[in-house]
Amino acid sequence: MSISSVEVRPLAVDVSCNNDALHVSLADGRGISVPLTWFPRLLEATPKDRNNWRLIGGGLGIHWEDLDQDVSVESLLRLR
Repeated sequence: MSISSVEVRPLAVDVSCNNDALHVSLADGRGISVPLTWFPRLLEATPKDRNNWRLIGGGLGIHWEDLDQDVSVESLLRLR
């Protein structure tokens, strides 16, 4: 019997930040929360700038235009 595996890449569907953490909701129902100290630009940004994000690559990453900051979902999963 053969078993096939399908690689499923984690995709972000929603992002939020508070004063301490970045929270990312994934399409498969998981959530990731990481400290903002890992991302100094986000840590030092205003709440308005933190909330001005967009998904890139169909949800493979997050981009903050005003902060010139990109974060991939895979990197968040590896950093945990």
